[in-house]
Amino acid sequence: MPATDAAAPMQRPVPATWMRGGTSKGVFFLPGDLPAEPVRRDALLLRTLGSPDPYGRQIDGLGGATSSTSKVVLVSRSAQPGCDVDYLFGQVAIEEPLIDWSGSCGNLAAAVGPFALHAGLVDGAPRDGLARVRIWQANLGQRIVAHVPMKGGEVQELGDFRLDGVAFPAAEIRLDFLEPGGGGGLPLLPSGQQRDVLEVPGIGHMEATLINAGNPTAVVHASALGLQGTELPRALNTDAALLARCEAVRAQAAAAMGLAPDAASATRDRPATPKLALVAAPAAYTASDGRAVAVGDTDLLVRMLSMGVFHHAVPGTGAIALAAAAALPESVIAPLARPNGAGSGLRLGHPSGLIPVDARAVQGDDRRWDIAQVSVSRSARRLMTGQIWVPDER
Repeated sequence: MPATDAAAPMQRPVPATWMRGGTSKGVFFLPGDLPAEPVRRDALLLRTLGSPDPYGRQIDGLGGATSSTSKVVLVSRSAQPGCDVDYLFGQVAIEEPLIDWSGSCGNLAAAVGPFALHAGLVDGAPRDGLARVRIWQANLGQRIVAHVPMKGGEVQELGDFRLDGVAFPAAEIRLDFLEPGGGGGLPLLPSGQQRDVLEVPGIGHMEATLINAGNPTAVVHASALGLQGTELPRALNTDAALLARCEAVRAQAAAAMGLAPDAASATRDRPATPKLALVAAPAAYTASDGRAVAVGDTDLLVRMLSMGVFHHAVPGTGAIALAAAAALPESVIAPLARPNGAGSGLRLGHPSGLIPVDARAVQGDDRRWDIAQVSVSRSARRLMTGQIWVPDER
């Protein structure tokens, strides 16, 4: 019989906004609407997304059963000098009770400015033109400036800017990542070298560039894992042995970067970062939507993994890391990337098409390299504003 006890579990509403940013989706919150205690906050966020789900589908939540669609964001007014809002990002595991707060999401960074403007967190936005939203990326301690189009006092979300990996056009949002190297207390080059050699059990020696820009990222040659760099995720993600080899490389890179005490700990406790990027010289390929990408359309091929599987495009922070690495003359990317001669930076060829990204590297008097700025264009849109419902465990 149905339970009629007065103590039966009940649900309660929590204000939330569901947004697309770049090629990702996430649920956005104001921190004041969530429990202050981190354990209770994370439990609510996990339940919101429908994790952990042993079936891997997040049916009982808003998650989309992929790393790109299992994300949460907290946005608040900033106390940081020169910043308008703080942006805290959580990557929600699908099958495990885990939220990884160690990194950022460059795609959802595009939605932070619009969300903040909708929520009234930004003062002095123009009625028409571009609102300049200064963002403090709280996970990594970095600054981002979002240039958000406004029309009639409202965020302009629709437009004709097309982003490969997103089905419909929207308004362009330019993101400037200021000094994106060295966040989270980790140097731009954790080892001090532009190239390292990883000793990966079961694979052997593997040359890599270990870089901390946008998110900590390990960049290796696609050929070192038996790939050409033109393959698509739907084929790659069915190859369990390949995914296991990729995780072995990523975990070893995490240990080499000082992000985990050993590879096993990286796999268990830090699945979101570092990201792993497989790169190759430009080549013709067919994108996921069937479109032909000519060899002359790209300057570098990339296939990236996120949360253990190949990404359908490129994480925004992945594009930052790759642009930063390409700007370093001795990185593993430098001999592969072809300057396009158009002054528009680097055109990355990914499974869904292309993403142009521009990085400016500077070398100091001590001959150490730094990344002054990385710029990329994305788009964002509100999908739902209202309330999510979660079990009341107060």
